Amino acid sequence: MENIDCPAYLNARTKGTNVIITDLANEVSRRVEAVGDGLSEALFEPVIRIGVTGLARSGKTVFITSLVANLLDRGRMPQVAAITEGRVVAAYLQPQPDVTVPRFDYENHRAALLGPSPHWPESTRAVSELRLSLKVQPAGLLAGLQRPRTVHLDIVDYPGEWLLDLGLLDKTYAQWSQEVLERLAKREQGSAYLQGVADVDASVTLDEPLAQRLAKSFTQYLNDARDAGFYDCTPGRFLLPGDLAGSPVLTFAPLPPLEKAPRRSLAREMERRFEAYKAQVIKPFFRDHFARIDRQVVLVDALGAIHRGPQAVDDMRSAMAEILSAFRPGRNAFLNRLLLGKRVERILFAATKADHIHHRQHARLTNIMEALTREAQDRAKFAGAKTHSLAIASLRATVEETMDHKGRSLDCVRGTLLDSGKQAAFYPGELPNDPMQLLTPAQRGADTWLDDSYQFMSFAPSTLTMKPGFGPPHIRLDRAAQFLIGDRL
Repeated sequence: MENIDCPAYLNARTKGTNVIITDLANEVSRRVEAVGDGLSEALFEPVIRIGVTGLARSGKTVFITSLVANLLDRGRMPQVAAITEGRVVAAYLQPQPDVTVPRFDYENHRAALLGPSPHWPESTRAVSELRLSLKVQPAGLLAGLQRPRTVHLDIVDYPGEWLLDLGLLDKTYAQWSQEVLERLAKREQGSAYLQGVADVDASVTLDEPLAQRLAKSFTQYLNDARDAGFYDCTPGRFLLPGDLAGSPVLTFAPLPPLEKAPRRSLAREMERRFEAYKAQVIKPFFRDHFARIDRQVVLVDALGAIHRGPQAVDDMRSAMAEILSAFRPGRNAFLNRLLLGKRVERILFAATKADHIHHRQHARLTNIMEALTREAQDRAKFAGAKTHSLAIASLRATVEETMDHKGRSLDCVRGTLLDSGKQAAFYPGELPNDPMQLLTPAQRGADTWLDDSYQFMSFAPSTLTMKPGFGPPHIRLDRAAQFLIGDRL
């Protein structure tokens, strides 16, 4: 029988009680802050917190940079009603209210895209934030008697890989290990790690160099899998560690099941670090950033997944479902915000890089985006949130061209190829009218597309000359902005 009076047991019980009390205290504090924020926004200057996420290479940095540039110089934003009506009288950048979060490096990103030697800026590697304030003249019969009011847009950029981690909160270390090892067994990228872990005795006393080697090998698998087009690459901080690089909380890896791991064993320490990752990395991110968002943009490189084949499409669909299950969609009624905190009331699903195909195929790309996120959109609508799908290009890098090829007219796009720097016209193939022509073979595990192949090139940004008052060229960025903030302007 276990001795419940022993000091170790009492210390563990006390520690657990302290954790619960601390969580409750933090929750009460957040509710009080929510009340204060809600009253302040309602009575003075409203704040719209817009989260921008997506998996690697989906274009988060370019989206935010172009959106801000086009709201500062609004000549290319005719679909934003308040801009067309002339009610947005000014826009300016301000210091963000949260001084503990890095500022989104707008100026350097803009210079990279629009400078004399344009290039794509570095990808998102951590949470960052930017505040853009709009001076807006109210609409309505008495608008002429009212002064313009200020609406703040707090744009929060965060990696989609970190959002995937939220699914780990409901899993034990044993469950996570089993799922990951089963996944690795089906992928050639996982063979090196599986060979390395096969000879490991997880019941032996922790050897830190061994733990580090396993974590390094597992991290290499995650990077290789992501490069191969897989999206279920968690834990996300292994890919984008930030200031946690080399810390014990990122020094764990999946191990084969062990019926009962001894104290101080490798398996027990791996489990402890996995639980620490959940408590000290995932939960603070959810609490401090994600749970405060009320409008959300989810960017998806659907064309890239289609190019890589059916398995990549199905893997992306699963990853999107995992990401979107973390959202708390619903109507953000004033009383709800005071009592329960913010909810994600509008979600935009955007298929990026629409400039890589002819505009005649944009509607098909939008339909594919809707089909990929159908389940998540239905769940969000049921909860009272509004959802919308679009095919967009945050920064247009190509022009369209129709060419004759063997007696057939082909709708092509022309731009500067990213790998060679040469100008080229390219025909990517025809996307299907029915998205199920892609989703069905993907769900059945097909290796290749049966009827066609889809080739999508990577283009570099082109050198631009912009007129005063006009932001960078885009495709449907104004429609995206109208959906996200139009009702609050």
